[in-house]
Amino acid sequence: MNPESSGNPWTPLEEARPAAHAPDMGGKRKATYADLEAVPPHRVAELVDGELYVSPRPASPHARAAGALHGELHGPFDRGRGGPGGWLLLFEPELHLGEDVLVPDLAGWRRERMPRMPQVVGFTLAPDWVCEVLSPSTAVLDREMKMKVYAREGVRHLWMVDPLPQVLEVYGLNSDRWELRGTHTGQARVHAEPFTSLLLELGVLWER
Repeated sequence: MNPESSGNPWTPLEEARPAAHAPDMGGKRKATYADLEAVPPHRVAELVDGELYVSPRPASPHARAAGALHGELHGPFDRGRGGPGGWLLLFEPELHLGEDVLVPDLAGWRRERMPRMPQVVGFTLAPDWVCEVLSPSTAVLDREMKMKVYAREGVRHLWMVDPLPQVLEVYGLNSDRWELRGTHTGQARVHAEPFTSLLLELGVLWER
């Protein structure tokens, strides 16, 4: 069943596989990493609070926004070309944060915290910045469950990019709560933390 065409935006694995060898959660099956590995590669699988969420691969506006944003940030902040450098930026890294396994669209670590990228499947060191590009099928997961995990793990900066209404929301962590630092739309040109040295032209993210 395609979650885009059903009333359910994700497909929990409990509906598709038997619960053998899974820990008991008051009668409810708890998904495991083995369940995540069994998901077909054309889907995006994440574990949050013992639930497996399987999302469709993103549509073209989502893919365009994520790719364009990575392109804008990579040179000045990862490579240090025309900018300060000092970051490791990755596209769709798998994050192993406690028992949760998340796959943000983009994530970045300051080099002072991760001087060299480890050769691993999943990163256990929480990023300094994450970006979620919203799709109709994943917006609730991104805004509710995943934001809570990022706050719990001390991620300092979070961006939400919504390509359909053409919006960038910039959040900063204040103690253990997210604080909205700015909302930018359309063709705005912005200095958004933590990449304030770059004048980001949002129109690049929506170009067709």
